[in-house]
Amino acid sequence: MEPDLATCLRAWRDRHGPAGDVASGGRRRRAPGLRREEVATAAGISVNYLMRLEQGRASAPSPSVVSALARALALDPVETAHLHRVAGHADGTGRVAVRTITPSVQRILTRFRDVPVLVLDPAWEIVAASPLARALLAEDAVGENAARNHFVGPQWVERSAEAAEKYEREIVGDLRLALGRFPDDPGLLAVVAELRAASERFEELWGHAPAALPATARKTFTHPTAGTVTVDCDVTGVLDSDLRLVVWTAVPGSADAASLASLAGGVPRPLEV
Repeated sequence: MEPDLATCLRAWRDRHGPAGDVASGGRRRRAPGLRREEVATAAGISVNYLMRLEQGRASAPSPSVVSALARALALDPVETAHLHRVAGHADGTGRVAVRTITPSVQRILTRFRDVPVLVLDPAWEIVAASPLARALLAEDAVGENAARNHFVGPQWVERSAEAAEKYEREIVGDLRLALGRFPDDPGLLAVVAELRAASERFEELWGHAPAALPATARKTFTHPTAGTVTVDCDVTGVLDSDLRLVVWTAVPGSADAASLASLAGGVPRPLEV
């Protein structure tokens, strides 16, 4: 696998366009992306050194150089942290994700009778789901992988071409960031290797700049009995683990809320304790 530091530097430099939007004081040119000269000048390093970094012929840039490159490339905090990791400045501990589901998370899944909730690990594996999430997906998705579901199928969610492209970039970018945090995680390594081999689209996007998963989004499901259901999707981390809660809610009083309520009618109520 090509060194991620070189890939990230090239991808982040190329994504600015036309050049001049970041490092050249607003001057514009026809070619997409920033020139190496512009980034090198803004970061205070030589063009030759930047070229060697981008070609994988130089390694271990100092933290100050990485910080300067992050500023020159206008990286956000998540991207900056990833750049430091792939440059070798991350803590050597925590290279494998923690997937522990606490009793409190289990209670959340049980008590959220009227709200679909999934628990995802960094490899996009669904490790737990609330009863209504299982009902909405019309199958037991626990143990399935949401990234594989989209790129290999069968897909659970209907999307427009524009929304599908955006979602694909989010999945790949998020997996890239996760691999930077957990480079020794066997589940993550296996999923990435599988999807790169099985999906041309995934492989095409793998070389692009990684990006953080948005905290909120909209999704539309087609259920065999409830019909089309559009929900807001919110993602939040789980304390003391590397899992994430994915919560789907509908606007109160909407047809989508009524559809969810119809599905919830068949979900058993939790025992009171």
